[in-house]
Amino acid sequence: MKNTTERNRRKFWAKQLDEAYEFMLRVMEHPVVESYEKFVSLKKAVSGTVIEVVFSSKQHVLGLPRLFVLRQGLVKNFCKAAEKMNQHGWIMRIEDAFRNKIMQKYLGRLPDVFDKIMQKILWELNGKVPTPEFVFKRIMTLIAQIPKTGTHMSGSALDISVVDRKTNMEIDRGAPYLEMSERTPMESPFISVEAKRNREKIMEIMIEAGFVHYPYEFWHFNSGDAYEMVLREKSVPARYGAVDWEQQSGIIKPIEKPEKPLNKVGEIKAEIQKSLERLKDKIRD
Repeated sequence: MKNTTERNRRKFWAKQLDEAYEFMLRVMEHPVVESYEKFVSLKKAVSGTVIEVVFSSKQHVLGLPRLFVLRQGLVKNFCKAAEKMNQHGWIMRIEDAFRNKIMQKYLGRLPDVFDKIMQKILWELNGKVPTPEFVFKRIMTLIAQIPKTGTHMSGSALDISVVDRKTNMEIDRGAPYLEMSERTPMESPFISVEAKRNREKIMEIMIEAGFVHYPYEFWHFNSGDAYEMVLREKSVPARYGAVDWEQQSGIIKPIEKPEKPLNKVGEIKAEIQKSLERLKDKIRD
């Protein structure tokens, strides 16, 4: 029975990530006509209102501060979703929003994150060491490796957790933010009934506010970008694409060659070796 369950988990993980990769390929092909819409601070958006939102206090990669901003056209959606959660007895916690190229490049290479993904890949492959190309394919679906597929880089995505308004305890969604396992996809069957119910309610609130959910991560919601167009099967160009944002001036510039990977094969190969060294005791066990 245990072996059957393990096979089912492994099969689900592989199938979901294969589907996610195919989704990313469709996103790569979808047209974008940049709107040049400015970025707006989410903290300022709720300041002076009755809406309660909390923001992650954790530093980003390389000690960088998190950039809690969205495109101007999505701020109303954000406020609507946050207010609805308050009415439900919850508080939205923003884990991540806009990422610049440095953030996106190195997030997937953080030892803790990379090791989690490597452990699952080794589990998926029954201990066989993967090629850099296979690791790239898997990471690409969880932490975008190409600007064209990175909705955080377009200022159109939020990663969220949710906490109870009275107790400040995190609402059970089956796993915490940045889980890298068969529990990560929104429709994972490997979570409790309560966690599934919570995911569905959070998703309902976000969708009603104008966001779509990325099917392969239970924390990711976005709008106005290529993800949304592909998910809704619309052929019209997305209005938000990956951009460079100058914080002081507010100037937005589309990223040059957005289809170019942020990490080269050689860099991923080096990360694999470092990860295997860190994981050797766990692998042996």
